[in-house]
Amino acid sequence: MKIYTRQGDKGHTSLFGGERVQKNCPRAAAYGSIDELNALLAMAKNLCRSEEIKGILLALQNELFKIGTDLATKLSARSRVSRIKMEDWQKLESEIDRLDKNLPPLRDFILPGGLSGAACIHLARSVCRRAERRIVTLMQAEDDINPELLRYVNRLSDLLFVMARYENITEGGEELKWQK
Repeated sequence: MKIYTRQGDKGHTSLFGGERVQKNCPRAAAYGSIDELNALLAMAKNLCRSEEIKGILLALQNELFKIGTDLATKLSARSRVSRIKMEDWQKLESEIDRLDKNLPPLRDFILPGGLSGAACIHLARSVCRRAERRIVTLMQAEDDINPELLRYVNRLSDLLFVMARYENITEGGEELKWQK
């Protein structure tokens, strides 16, 4: 199978279900941001010291493929794709609570940084927030989208914040407080 198809040479791509759309449409922009986030999680996984965090990052990468597929498939499409459900973002909340109970209470804003892995997770968190904004734009443009996606991505950015803190604190990094 060839990697290139030449089908996108005029600025269009195909959604699951076969519909052709412009590559810069809100739907493609949303799943493109998810793809970028997935690549950043791979980098973070390579930089992190904590095996626990590495395991969570790998699981999240797999979930992001599910999210990308969900975004690339209109709800009305007759494709049999796995959709994000309430249980998926509830798992993220449980993971946030589990990790956060091992961290000192947050009393100040902290600057992104610390260990390389934690800094990369902070960068991934900011890309996740961008993906969230792109999903909102998509939801404003059309209503043929799974509403659970926005909830999931919102929780994911919170989880990434907690994971960055966890990596820094458990692996000997430093949390820098914002100096007002």
